[in-house]
Order: sequence, then C-alpha cells, then structure tokens
Amino acid sequence: MADALVSIVLERLTSVVEQQIHEQVSLVQGVKSEIQSLKKTLRSVRDVLEDAERRQVKDKSVQGWLESLKDMAYEMEDVLDEWSIAILQFQMEGVENASTSKKKVSFCMPSPCICFKQVASRRDIALKIKGIKQQLDDIERERIRFNFVSSRSEERPQRLITTSAIDISEVYGRDMDKKIILDHLLGKMCQEKSGLYIVSIVGTGGMGKTTLAQLAYSHSEVKVHFDERIWVCVSDPYDPIRVCRAIVEALQKKPCHLHDLEAVQQEIQTCIAGQKFLLVLDDVWTEDNQLWEQLKNTLHCGAAGSRILATTRKESVVKMMRATYKHPLGELSSEQSRALFHQIAFYERSTWEKEEELKEIGEKIADKCKGLPLAIKTLGNLLRIKNSEEEWKNVLNSEVWQLDEFERDISPALLLSYYDLPPAIQRCFSFCAVFPKDSVIERDELIKLWMAQSYLKSDGSKEMEMVGRTYFEYLAARSFFQDFEKDDDGNIIHCKMHDIVHDFAQFLTLNECFIVEVDNQKKGSMDLFFQKIRHATLVVRESTPNFASTCNMKNLHTLLAKRAFDSRVLEALGHLTCLRALDLRSNQLIEELPKEVGKLIHLRYLNLSYCDSLRELPETICDLYNLQTLNIQACSRLQKLPQAMGKLINLRHLENYDADDLQGLPKGIGRLSSLQTLDVFIVSSHGNDECQIEDLRNLNNLRGRLSIQGLDEVKDAGEAEKAELQNRVHLQRLTLEFGGEEGTKGVAEALQPHPNLKFLCIIRYGDREWPNWMMGSSLAQLKILHLRFCIRCPCLPPLGQLPVNNAMSQCLEGATLPKAGGTAGPRAPEGTIAEIEHQIFSCSGTTLSKGYWRGWAQNISYPRSRIFTGLNGHHASPHVALVTEKQVQIKRRKFPTPMYCEVAYESISNW
Repeated sequence: MADALVSIVLERLTSVVEQQIHEQVSLVQGVKSEIQSLKKTLRSVRDVLEDAERRQVKDKSVQGWLESLKDMAYEMEDVLDEWSIAILQFQMEGVENASTSKKKVSFCMPSPCICFKQVASRRDIALKIKGIKQQLDDIERERIRFNFVSSRSEERPQRLITTSAIDISEVYGRDMDKKIILDHLLGKMCQEKSGLYIVSIVGTGGMGKTTLAQLAYSHSEVKVHFDERIWVCVSDPYDPIRVCRAIVEALQKKPCHLHDLEAVQQEIQTCIAGQKFLLVLDDVWTEDNQLWEQLKNTLHCGAAGSRILATTRKESVVKMMRATYKHPLGELSSEQSRALFHQIAFYERSTWEKEEELKEIGEKIADKCKGLPLAIKTLGNLLRIKNSEEEWKNVLNSEVWQLDEFERDISPALLLSYYDLPPAIQRCFSFCAVFPKDSVIERDELIKLWMAQSYLKSDGSKEMEMVGRTYFEYLAARSFFQDFEKDDDGNIIHCKMHDIVHDFAQFLTLNECFIVEVDNQKKGSMDLFFQKIRHATLVVRESTPNFASTCNMKNLHTLLAKRAFDSRVLEALGHLTCLRALDLRSNQLIEELPKEVGKLIHLRYLNLSYCDSLRELPETICDLYNLQTLNIQACSRLQKLPQAMGKLINLRHLENYDADDLQGLPKGIGRLSSLQTLDVFIVSSHGNDECQIEDLRNLNNLRGRLSIQGLDEVKDAGEAEKAELQNRVHLQRLTLEFGGEEGTKGVAEALQPHPNLKFLCIIRYGDREWPNWMMGSSLAQLKILHLRFCIRCPCLPPLGQLPVNNAMSQCLEGATLPKAGGTAGPRAPEGTIAEIEHQIFSCSGTTLSKGYWRGWAQNISYPRSRIFTGLNGHHASPHVALVTEKQVQIKRRKFPTPMYCEVAYESISNW
C-alpha cells in the first residue's frame, strides 16, 4: 500500500513540474534542488517497499517506519495538489480578467490582488516542500538502518473472468449441513409451537457460515414456507437501532427514517404480527444479554413456526442467545478441499497440458488452507492465471504460512493474493476498508472514489473509468469481492466484501481508514487519534449526535457521511481542507451548502444525491477546479445550478437525474468537454445565460444515458443539427422529450442518434410522421423502444426489421396498437424480429397472426379507425410478454385514460 502511495507522489511530482514549465508560469521557485533530491530519495525508498511490507507483519518497528512514510506521502500529495491548483487558478483568473476587460490593448495586466495571491502561494508551497524534504531525509536514514532488500518489478493487470459469489457448483461438502439447517427451519425436526426457535451456525472465520445461511435463506421451500424473510448483517459493534431499522426496511422494502428505538421496535411488531417469519442475523459478535433480550422481546408477536437463524464465530454468543439448536460448521475434508481448489485453479483448462504436473503442488496448497473455503477459493483464483511450476511452488513454499500473526484471523491466503497484486490495485483494494462491513458497494461509485484519490491514471488508450473497471474485475476475480449483482450484459454493478476480507483491509490500513461512531458520549478524548485518519465513514448512533471531533479530522481525504449531517454541522467543512471525496447523500435536513465549501480545493467527488431539502448550491462551488463528480440526483427542490459551472473544467460526471425542479442548465456546461455523464440536458427558454440545444456540440465524451428535455424550445432543424447527436458513439440510452406541438419533425430528424443506441424513448412527439431514421434499420443495436403520448402518429415505425439476435421490447403509452385482421402486407425479410415461427398473439379472443407483425415490419399504415380503442367497451392495457409455450399472452387492465402497451420480443434461439 505504501508502494502505491509513493508511486502516486512520484508521478504527481513529475507531472506538476512539467505542468508549470508547459504553462510558462513560475509560481514556485527556489526548490529545484529539493525537487531533484526528493525524486531520487523516493525512488530508492520505493525500491525496497516490497520487502518492507512483507516484514511489517512480524516486525513492529518496520510497521512504524511504513506509517511515517505513508504520513509523509499523504502530506506531499496535498502539497503537490496545492501546487497544481495554484497553477490552474492562475490560468483561470487570467482568462477571467482578460474576458472582462475592455481589451483596448493587446495584453492584460493581472490585478494586484492576483499578484499578491501568487506571491503568498509561491512562498507557502516552497516552505512546505522544504519541510517534507527534511522528513524524507529522516525516513531514508531509517531505511538504510533496516537493510531492506531492493526488489521492484512492474506487472500489468490481466483481464480475468469473474466468478459468481455463490455458484452452487463451488459449494463443496455442505450438503448434509444444508439439509440439517433446512430441516430445523422448516419444522421437520420438531413440532410447531409458540415461542422463538433459534438456530445458530458457529465456526471460525472463512468457514462458510454466511454461505450456508444464504443457501438456506434462498431455498425454494423456505421461500414458500415463511410469510416474511429478513436478512440483517449485525457485525461489530452491535447497534440496536441500526439492526432494528434494517429489519423494518427489509419488511417494508423502503428506507426507515425513524430514529427512536422504541418507535422502530413498534414498527417491527406491527409488520410481523401474526406472520411466520425467518430472520437471519449474520455475523453476531455481541455477548450483551440485555441487548439481545431487547431485540428478542420485539419478535415474540410473530406466528408459530417463526425462526431466527444466526451466524457467529463465538461459542459464547450461542450460549447468550440460548439457541434451540447449535450447528458447528467444521472444516472441509482434504478430498473436498482439493476438489474445490482444482475446480477453481484449473477453470476452463480441462485440456491444459500442464495440469498433471501442477496437480500435486495444487493438492499440497489446498491442504495448507486447513479446510477453509474462503482461503481455498482465494488461492485457486490466484493460481488460475499462473502457468509455471515455479510460480505455484513460490506460493506453496512462501514464508507467509509460518507467520504467527495469522493465528489472530488474518488469512495467509489473502496476504499471498494481496502480495501478488500490482501496487496500484493494492491501493484500490485497501481503500475499501472505509466501507462498513456488509455494505453494498456500487462499482461505478467505487471507481469514482478511486479517481478522487488519484489511484487511477489514464494510459492514453483508456479513460480512468475503464482502468478502474479493469482493477475492479481483477479484484473480483481474486475473491476480494463477492455477492455480485449483475446487469443484463453480465457486468458486475454491485458487490460486497466478506467480513474476513474486510478485516484484512482494515489490518492493511491501520490508522488510515476508520468507521467512526458519532454520539454524545464521545467527546474530544481522541482528537489526536482523529488527526491521523485519512478516510472515514461516519455512523450516527443518535438523532442528535455530537460532531465536535469531526473538525479535528483535518487530514481527511475521504468523508462518507450518508444520513449523518445537518446544516449546523456543515459549517465544520471549512476545516476539512484536505478532502478529496465528500459523500453527504440522503441527508434530509440539508437545505443549503455553506459558501466555505469553496475552500475544499482538493475536492474531486461531491455526492449530494437524495438531499430532498437542498434548495441551492453556492457559487463558490465553481472554485473547485479539480471536481470530477457532482451528484445531485433526486435533489427534488434544487431549482438552479451556479452560473459559473463552466469553470469546472475537470468535471466528468454531472448526475442530475430526478432533479425535477431544475429549470435549466448554466451556459458554461457546454464548455465542459471532459463530461461523460449528464443525465438530463434541459433546453432553456430563459435566454442566453442557460443552455440551448447547440451547447451539446462540444460534449463529445457523453456516454451511458442522456435525456433531452424542452425540445419544444428548439425552433428549427438548423439549431438541432448543431447538437451533432449522431456523433455520440458512446450513448446507449436516449430520451427525447417534446412538448406535444406539431411541426417538430424537422427537429426530430436532425436529432438522429448513433447506430450504437440500445434504448430509445420519445415523449410527446407531436407530428403525424416519424423521422426517417426511425423508418429504416439505422438503429441496428436497439433493444428497447418507448413511445409515450405520441398521440398523432397513425402508424408504428417499422422497427420489426431489426435482427432477431436483438431481444427487443416496445412500450406504447398514450398510443394504441393496430387491430388484427388487416392486410398483412408483404413478407418481412428473413432474420428479422417479425419473422418469428409459431408465435401467437391473443387479446380477448382476438388473434394477432404472424402476418400482422410482418406487416408492421414493412410499415403498413394502419388507420386509427382500425386501432384497438377498447375491449368490451373499455379502454384496455394489453401487456404482451413471452411465455415458455412460445405464446404471447395479453393481460387486461382497465384505465380511464390512455392505453398502455408493452411488446416483448426474443429471438427463437433463446426459446
């Protein structure tokens, strides 16, 4: 981890000096010799870090040396960031000064204020660099004393196949365990009676307790047997209100905003009264009988047959809970361990010629894992990409297996896998210690947080975001992440960390990453300790917490404070001047950000999503030149953005979906050429200070989804053409929202998207004819089409000609389908969606034949007099969906207003 930090500092040191030379500014002078000496010393230190990080596990003095090195690296990184920002500020202020002048001469003199700032900044940065040089000299002298071995190798990460978190084929040796647990849950081991029946699974870390509980929880018989199923990760420390709120949220399928414990308990009782429930309490540590009885008494109102399934590492917890049945989970047998290792390590290598020569080594490695499934899986995934006998023997004979430290639950398998990671990926992994245990980690948000810490570097051919995805997939493939949730394309979008892996990450980031509990009992006794923290998540234990210590975390780089802040506390932000990432999402009491947020010059990530009361952002936010991500999603009361948004030249992600009160976007957003995410682009009717359709022209890097609202404000096709929408090759989802007026076909024509588009939604299109690009096959990748309230169009576009390998669905809202029985029209080309064999459509006894869809494929114009306007005298909502019998059934619902229809297609090969 120190290796990655030092590498980052070296890269920043080189780049900021080059930046100063390139921009022809001299903000920092007199430190040339110090810079050269810093580089030389940092390189010599970096060369021995591999040896130092291995020795720190058993040598506390080496660990202390590494701590000093990391502190220095963090401080140096802050100073270099200040230097880079000072150069950027000088440029920006010069541009602003020039643009506001009368320009009566060919040059513009900077103002005295700017000159004074430059002198002060120059002197301050130079002094800090000299101070850091003295610290590094001391660290270098210690390095020589430790006599480290120099060994540095560069290794680029390989792109790997990810594995499922719970792949049944990889759950070895647990069939009998699963059967016993199911029998107890389903009442096969006892007669149903009143009172809570508590089943506990106990075993050491990494033994598979949670996996076994998941298998039981997800079993089909369990789903049918219980009225309610609830899963809660308890973890350590035990927090009664958090656990109770998690139970309520699982029952009600929505966030719980109650803060009083008694009120939450009453809500639980209301939800489970008379219901047969299964409550899984995963990873229980507390031995406090009073806390347990408090929760247990809340659960007595459930129906007979209710069950509690608890997992724990501690026998004392089982006794405290007075479990009805205790199930000790033992180690896998040698045979089972070897079989599990073999399946993972030799994955997709069934005909590999080296399998036999490595099999014996692999069996010895599996034996060293002592029957722990997590360790076996970790090393299996590590060796899956190792092809030589030497590499396998290095793992088998590593000194890591001999370290006493691992008797305290630090897995040698994890450390071996960690050592094999490239330094940049090591740093990305260890950062994950900032998340509380059992947190659902969003892949894209994690990557943005890595970006904010400067852990990701673009290599020219790849953007930072793509480098981050590669790192994420690498870690997932090595078993550092689990419990994957994937999108339709098979990409991981959410994951978790095993609690053993989380413990390991915390071990690596000692004194750096912390979950900080905030309450009124904890005052300022830990102020000195807080000053060492670099990354923190605040967890609030009370409705009126004491945040006094927050101000003392002056060296924080990351502050995750979901649901933790109110407006009073935000004043403390001015003291946290080293922040690079600030997450304030879902804080309901925040009405405005203080102007002091402009002092957070290092800030790159700001998440304000779901702050429902937020009304405005200060103009000072536009001084955050390094800002990469601004998330205002679902800030439903936010009406406008600061006017000087164009100054945020490094902004890459502006997430403004569901910010429904926004009336427009500042004109400067059209100059943010690095922007990749812009959920909603609003064409303004409020003059030249806000964005018009042509301001999309320079946003060539937009990707993902884009919704263009206010297209009724675009007066002619010439304006729309300036948006150059067809050049947005990375856009996958596009929504075009008109105002329902006629005469907009030309504008729609000019907004033709790129053929890569997969999702298209058109809202309130007012003309009778679709644009020509919808009448052919130009959208060859389209899978989903939504047409909403396009009430004047008498026919559907001929998108039935799309290739059958594109599963596709259409949603028609406020429109109606042509009725069956009309002229089928010419036969559709073979291989199109319309050419599907044995497909039957029925609607209240009316059959829509295959010929009907062939006709639609050829764009036969169906007059409105021959359209379904009602079934049995009512407006209807036919819903068309594929079923296993190769039929499409239409479900009827009655609505007073317009008909809604969704048509789903799938290729024959998928039937």
